[in-house]
Amino acid sequence: MLKRLLYKVSMNCLDNTTRAKVIGCLIEGCSVRATVRMTGVSKPTILKLLADLGAACASYHDRYVRNLRVRRLQADEIWQFVGAKAKNASPEKKQEGWGDIWTWVGIDADTKLVVSYLVGGRDAGWAYDFMQDAASRITGRVQVTTDGHRAYLEAVEGAFGMDCDYAQLQKIYGASMENETRYSPARCIGCDMKVVSGNPDPKHVSTSFVERQNLTMRMHMRRFTRLTNGFSKKVENHAHSVALHYMFYNFCRIHQTLRVTPAMQAELTDHVWSLEELCAILPKPTVKASTIGSEMVRKALGESA
Repeated sequence: MLKRLLYKVSMNCLDNTTRAKVIGCLIEGCSVRATVRMTGVSKPTILKLLADLGAACASYHDRYVRNLRVRRLQADEIWQFVGAKAKNASPEKKQEGWGDIWTWVGIDADTKLVVSYLVGGRDAGWAYDFMQDAASRITGRVQVTTDGHRAYLEAVEGAFGMDCDYAQLQKIYGASMENETRYSPARCIGCDMKVVSGNPDPKHVSTSFVERQNLTMRMHMRRFTRLTNGFSKKVENHAHSVALHYMFYNFCRIHQTLRVTPAMQAELTDHVWSLEELCAILPKPTVKASTIGSEMVRKALGESA
């Protein structure tokens, strides 16, 4: 009885160093079960930490990543699924959030800062919400480049109005070869640029940086790794994982070409954040919760005596 109660009390009282070890595993592409084996922390505790820190990261990003001077914004969306692909998910499971899910990403081509992100569907409504959020964080005129997804057309116009130079870049793929394997991508044979509004600079009409960032996502989050069973089973945990990744990407991860973090390049901070500093944005436990835990331990000690 004592051992079980002590375990329940300590489950929510990880020290910051242990939290940093757990988060370090998650952001480097380890699954939850692999993190359990590497750190010795239980699965419920890891998921609880992910949920709490993910919510804290989303709140921090929403509050402090603002008033950005962005000259070139590249936007894209990356696909993944929760529980099962949409074609394989039952109607009951779809009600729980299973099926295809998309992560919308907007990145500053100069500082490599992820300006805005959104986890949801891929229709015009989600595109509008994503672009509205991105526009609310940017000051001044900006050049926007997206792929040929039609949902961007009204979303960019509704969010930025006439204060942006907007172009779409549509890649043209060749026919797949007969001997290609199932997951081999088609060969890109060209690009078609379309000016939608304003006067965008053709030299900077590109989605290369945001597409490279998509690769970083798949490398750093096990939930995005293809052909594994590490995908998310709950949409909430999927969103928390994305929020944690972008907080790490912006503030902790040194960009290879910049030699600083994107947040430093964008002058949002003056130093590289450590994982301990990242975990420190978690709200501190209340005194009431700590008192309840102490009373449980004293009670258990009395019962064992």
